Formats: sequence, structure tokens, C-alpha cells
Amino acid sequence: MAGLAIVFTTPVTATGNASPQNTAATRPPYTTQAPIVMLKDLESGEILFSRGADKRFAPASMAKVMTAYVVLDLIKRGELARDKQFTVSEATWKKWSGSNGGSTMFLRPGEKITVDSLLKGLITVSGNDAAAALAVGIDGSEAAFVKRMNAIASEIGMKSSNFGTPNGWPDGGVTKVSAADLITLADRLIRDHPGGYARYFAVPRLPHGTSPEGKPIVQSNRNPILGRFVGADGLKTGHTSEAGYCFLGSAKRDGRRLIMVVAGLPSEKARRDEAERLMSWGFGTPMPSLGVGKGKKSASGTGRAAP
Repeated sequence: MAGLAIVFTTPVTATGNASPQNTAATRPPYTTQAPIVMLKDLESGEILFSRGADKRFAPASMAKVMTAYVVLDLIKRGELARDKQFTVSEATWKKWSGSNGGSTMFLRPGEKITVDSLLKGLITVSGNDAAAALAVGIDGSEAAFVKRMNAIASEIGMKSSNFGTPNGWPDGGVTKVSAADLITLADRLIRDHPGGYARYFAVPRLPHGTSPEGKPIVQSNRNPILGRFVGADGLKTGHTSEAGYCFLGSAKRDGRRLIMVVAGLPSEKARRDEAERLMSWGFGTPMPSLGVGKGKKSASGTGRAAP
């Protein structure tokens, strides 16, 4: 990951009444060692920075944003209710339980749980089990739900992405995205489902499940800048050996929203620092972060902190 990135200064044609502002010209060039970086001003439509935006890579848990979009779209169209209950099957539990299924919201076999709670588990604690339970509950199987994901991804303009699972679990290279497509997805989710975005993407912590000692399990949101960077309010992390540590994030200050993607970082700390630095640069006035804590762990000590 040698070399410095180049600032992309050509503004994108604005939509609506917003007018693009070539804000990159008013600040120092942004430099980074990350191979994939993209930053967009949602209101003006301007791409403030772009490097490796069209390179396809495995998104890991960032794929859950696509799952969330599909579910929120069904709710918006009246085809699914937030209070609809799904029953966690034995097969789903065995496949995605915390012992072998990565990050989890600690669902139990036979548990009845609402779509609302599953969405919170999907986004707040990156529950692979939550993604699977939603997929099976909606379409009968993960494979059927994935077909829906790919169809909707195409509809909203994700030109080079393909999904093989509802949660981004490694699947032999089937699931691939680009930073440009992730920016499109975040843009559409925030515009198309503002209420759902506000409801699910900034939940600071999720209590669900019980530890072997009988204590409630409380897990913190995986978002590395939520509660640390002023205005940060959502989206999703991911990590694979291929893509490194990744993050699709958004923040809003003084009515201006930025969406960013960073991928290929070597550690959680590098991901967090890069995200904060890029956002500070994008807003043009390096405001101090909230400085809350240095990391996030499961309050019970039993949660798997897979990013």
C-alpha cells in the first residue's frame, strides 16, 4: 500500500437545487496510505476524494447495509411490519451461533424475535445470526434472499457489486463490492429511508441474550467513530484478510452530510484514525473529536468483538 493518494477535484453534477462546491480547492490535499478511499458530499453530489473507488473487494460485514436496505424497503412498501415476529430455526442457530458464526446478537434456537429487534442486532452489533434470521424469515432461505439483494442492488445503481450471503461472511469470492457502489448504497439508504437510518444506525449499545453465568449481554456499536467524532451517525464496519479493515461511514454537521469508505487498513486503530482524519478533512474545519474511549467491548465480556 505504498504511495500517496491524489485528490479528486472535479465536482460531480449536483442534483435538485443543491450546487456543488469545490471544497477540495480550499484545503490542503489529503494524503493516505489506504488503497481504497472515497468521500462524497451528499447534498452537493461532489466527490471530495477518490482512490481505488472502482476496485472490487470483499466487503465482509459492510454487506449488512445491503440487507438493511432490502428490509427497510419492504417495510416502506407495506410488505413487512416492524413488529412481525420470526422464529429462529435450529439450523440458523447452529450455523451462526457465537461459537462458530462470527459476530452475533446471541439469538437462541426457537426464539421469537421481531424484525425491529433483528435490524438493531444486524447493524448495532453486526449479528451474522440476525442477518440470517431476517433472510430466512422473509424469503424462506438465505439463497432466496440473496437473489432479492442482488436485484435491488442493480435497481439502485450498484453497477459492479454482487452478493452471495446476507451478512458478508467469506464465500469464496462470490461477494464483491466497490467503494463507489457502497457510496451509492449509503446515499440511497439515507435518502430513501431517513427514518430507518435514524432508528437503527446510531444505537450506541444493544442488550440481548444472556451469558453462561446468567448475566445480560450488552454489546456496543461496532462503528469506530460513533460517539467519538462530532456528527457521526451510522453505517457499518467490515474486515477480511483480503480487504483489511474497512468502514462505510457517515457524519452530518451544520446541515451538511458526508459519506465515506475506507478499505485496506491494517488494524482497527488504523481504520478508526483514518476515518476520523478523512471526515475532519472533508468538513474543512478540523473540529476536535468527542474523545470518548479508546475502544469498544462487550459489557459482559462474552460478546465476540469481530468487526
